[in-house]
Amino acid sequence: QVQLVESGGGLVQAGGSLRLSCVASGRTFSIYTMSWFRQAPGKEREFVGYINWSAGSTYYADSVRGRFTISTDNAKNTGYLQMNSLKSEDTAVYYCASASGRGMSASETFYDFWGQGTQVTVSS
Repeated sequence: QVQLVESGGGLVQAGGSLRLSCVASGRTFSIYTMSWFRQAPGKEREFVGYINWSAGSTYYADSVRGRFTISTDNAKNTGYLQMNSLKSEDTAVYYCASASGRGMSASETFYDFWGQGTQVTVSS
């Protein structure tokens, strides 16, 4: 089992920045990929990006590429989502998720464990 706890959400003006954290505990040695997803009100949850936990390679959704950056601090068992140039359409609950299976995926079903989510609200 892996437990994930997100933090860092809040209210920010359009154009501003936030950094979300996702602290992992439990069987963290089993994490192969960490991803971020988000769910806006009335919409389905959507993929934001993922990172290979050990190698650090990343991939992003088109909607955030160039504005968001995912990173990890393995010594702290923590993943980060740095969000810059925020837009009102980035308003959502943001979730981190982890997977132990090899490979990386933008599909929710690939991920074994999920955090509780943190709210990000961008005011225009």
